[in-house]
Amino acid sequence: MNPIVRLCSFIVIVVTLSTSIPAQTMTSLFEFAQSSDAAMWQIVNDGVMGGRSSSQASIVSLDADGELKGETSVMRFAGNLSLENNGGFASVRSRLSGSLGLDPGETIVLRVKGDGRRYTFNLYTPDRRTAFSYQMEFDTKAGQWTEVKLSVDKFVAHSFGRPIPNAKLTPSQVQSVGILLGDKKPGPFEILIDWIKVE
Repeated sequence: MNPIVRLCSFIVIVVTLSTSIPAQTMTSLFEFAQSSDAAMWQIVNDGVMGGRSSSQASIVSLDADGELKGETSVMRFAGNLSLENNGGFASVRSRLSGSLGLDPGETIVLRVKGDGRRYTFNLYTPDRRTAFSYQMEFDTKAGQWTEVKLSVDKFVAHSFGRPIPNAKLTPSQVQSVGILLGDKKPGPFEILIDWIKVE
């Protein structure tokens, strides 16, 4: 076969394959377009156990370089982690609003700009056990925007920070999500969340 014809045939095959494969789409769970979106989230710190950590969640604006005071809105979760008085965690979680519609095999994707610390993403279901959630840790890069991907099937049940054997997540029961810091490193922290989606 003529080399030029062979090359053209190869290009046609590649183009055909690329257009026939559907693009992976993501469904938005949470976006932070306006300041009122902060009301959909609540702070839960170690003060419920006598600890002294503090934190706030607010909607802030970023400029084109990702710095504060711009036109793009994100949620800012920041505060101070304290280990005093047997404390050691700060968290923010979405308020209950019925099932979030998660399915087995899906992946939660969040775009964040962190401080280099390791955070925990929580999934909450109706459960009578105290301090119960399904958890997965993720790392951040200081001052850099990254996309974190968390497989729904890999979350592990915890209560008071301890894993619970044989507790399997039913994704359709998830009613709330949250971000927690409990890395046992006292001091200030900050993480910006652009959006939370599922694919």
